[in-house]
Amino acid sequence: MTDTTARLFATDARDARPLHIVSRADYAAWREGQPAAIRGWLDAQTFDAGPGTLVLLPGDDGLGGAAIGIGDARDPDSYAHAAYGLPEGDWRPAGPHQADALQLGWGLGAYRFTRYKATARRPARLAVDAPDATVVDLIAATTRVRDLVNTPTEDMGPAQMEDVVRGIADTHGATFESIAGDALLARNFPAIHAVGRASHRAPRLLHLQWGEPSHPHVAIVGKGVCFDTGGLDIKPADGMRNMKKDMGGAAHAIALAELVMARRLPLRITLLVPAVENAIGPDALRPGEIIATRKGISVEIDNTDAEGRLVLCDALAYAAEQSPDTLLDFATLTGAARIALGPDLPALFANDDALAAAWIAGGEATRDPVWRMPLWRPYLRYLASGIADIANAGSRMAGSVTAALYLERFVPGDLPWAHLDTYAWNDSSRPGHPQGGEALGLRAAWAMLQARCG
Repeated sequence: MTDTTARLFATDARDARPLHIVSRADYAAWREGQPAAIRGWLDAQTFDAGPGTLVLLPGDDGLGGAAIGIGDARDPDSYAHAAYGLPEGDWRPAGPHQADALQLGWGLGAYRFTRYKATARRPARLAVDAPDATVVDLIAATTRVRDLVNTPTEDMGPAQMEDVVRGIADTHGATFESIAGDALLARNFPAIHAVGRASHRAPRLLHLQWGEPSHPHVAIVGKGVCFDTGGLDIKPADGMRNMKKDMGGAAHAIALAELVMARRLPLRITLLVPAVENAIGPDALRPGEIIATRKGISVEIDNTDAEGRLVLCDALAYAAEQSPDTLLDFATLTGAARIALGPDLPALFANDDALAAAWIAGGEATRDPVWRMPLWRPYLRYLASGIADIANAGSRMAGSVTAALYLERFVPGDLPWAHLDTYAWNDSSRPGHPQGGEALGLRAAWAMLQARCG
């Protein structure tokens, strides 16, 4: 086992204490099966097995076991409170349970970002005969997203993101290329260069390829704005505070590609991450400029803080040139999506009903929901420009819809494409979801790819 797996799971735990997993509906029957002393203890603790509850049980040596209350048995979040709610040590599930959801919830609940600050204690360990291999890789993928998003930009700029993707490529035998700095102009990625040119850290496009040519080809694109000041249309302080997370789309795309490779899914994948810092400087992009794009569509800059769609449009156009069977992109693209759906529910846009339905079904199966929003094409009028083919922003109306419509201009109409506008962040902590970086829609995308591979 890896160090992380050994920290979460105990495979030779003879002294593991029993952990009873009980729903509120089953609590009365379970309670009646306990000794009288335990029933009295449970009553004194007012334990009713409500979701997220936990009670320690007495034993001859002091601590005899524990019980946790759960809601939806298929939802990993139902179990996430156990890893730190229980004392350190090994705990073996007692009675029927959903093993994969329990293991995944345990791993999600045990996550802490420790790069700069150690945790005060270790999580409790779950005793299992053998951890589920897919669950272990899902935990690793979620950890990858969270760690990337949580890392401050000083340590996760474009070059450091390149190091991450290059390392993943080396691990899995993928090919990798980085197109950086003025090479972006020479290779016809002018919009990526325009957004990142003001930073002392060179913008770049990260390009990974993996898989057999005979397998279905999926292109995965992620917005990698490592920090977003807003540019000359500068964000206020509270809006800029957490902008290290503006590469959350890239984190999702990287983690999904890594998961596909780790599980050896029969796919051919192309991963594209435009990695830039939207900085302020003498060469910063100005409102009112007209910039070129790879697809040949001219763009008027209405707002320099609508930069994510600019780096994505070049990457999407390049992805389409690779003739994939499916194109997916992830982006922390709009505040409008958060206003519409809140922080936990990513907005899904798609030009293909079957693709959208598959992603939604994947979310329902994995308890990782996404919500489809409309590509309402009459709203393209909000992106009209009098002197260019399109503007990068405009009206405040339907902000997430117009952002998706902008991206759609760079995707061929016959290519199945889906765009996930994800927050990638928890504003506050709750079991399984500590404050900071978060994977939202990732498990759903994985389930969707599995289903489409048969």
